[in-house]
Amino acid sequence: MTTPRRRRLIPWRLLTLTFLVGVALGFGAIATNAAGAGDRFEGVLARIDRFLAGPVPDRETLPTVEITPAPTRPPTPRPTLRPGATPTPTPTPLVRTPVDVTIVADHEAVFAHQAHKDWCAPAGVQMTLATLGLVDTSDAVQAEIHSQVRGWESWDDSHNGEWGPAAIALALEAYGAPGYEIRAFTSRGDAVRDAAIAIAKTNAPAVLLTWRGAHTWVMTGYTADADPLLFPDAVMTGTYILDPWYPWNSSIWGQSDPPGTFQDWPEMERNFLPWKRPEGLYPDRDGRYITVVPTIPVSAAR
Repeated sequence: MTTPRRRRLIPWRLLTLTFLVGVALGFGAIATNAAGAGDRFEGVLARIDRFLAGPVPDRETLPTVEITPAPTRPPTPRPTLRPGATPTPTPTPLVRTPVDVTIVADHEAVFAHQAHKDWCAPAGVQMTLATLGLVDTSDAVQAEIHSQVRGWESWDDSHNGEWGPAAIALALEAYGAPGYEIRAFTSRGDAVRDAAIAIAKTNAPAVLLTWRGAHTWVMTGYTADADPLLFPDAVMTGTYILDPWYPWNSSIWGQSDPPGTFQDWPEMERNFLPWKRPEGLYPDRDGRYITVVPTIPVSAAR
């Protein structure tokens, strides 16, 4: 009989604790976020919510696929012909021409600012879905997406619970965008090139896990010195990005950029860094560049 009684009392104790914390910080300060009081209070509420939800489920989730790009093959030498033989006509060689590709005509129309400082992933999911015409960009939709994370979370995906790349892919599938795959690369260039190829093949956005895996960018286009669909060694020179952090400023990463900003390669080097999370080890992700990319063309995905 003792155990049920304790379970009934825990929520009331937590609610009392929440109230006392609110009084200590000052409800007026919380409402105006004076000196960061509102952010601290939200952090307390998040920890209480995590406590009530219980341990992060240790269950199977979507795998992280490590991609090893195939080596670029050297040109095939022309065979030596016997005397009098007619040579086979040589195909017209492909010409390396710089490309500038984006699948979004109006980035502001599909942009959604993250409603809370920890909601970059649901905002990224929302913008990906909005680009595909599956949801709108309202705060209500973002809150609805975030509210379902308990059904997608797992220990392997995020030791903290909440959002990891697998939860992002599962959320996209739940809202009508199946086929997103988590990929890991040892090279930034390979990761971005692969995302560019996925975008070109499917006409759907890709998701980049930036800031060492702490943040979500939605990639809607790219530039390169050649078409990556034709040239496996195409050198990527930049990306078009939707950053849900905008218009906020980060004390670590600086001022965020407006929807659809072209991020040149130095900006990609500064922001798109190998996965490294403080909460623990992720053997299939640590030290690698992580993406969530579409694999099903838009016309076939619906």
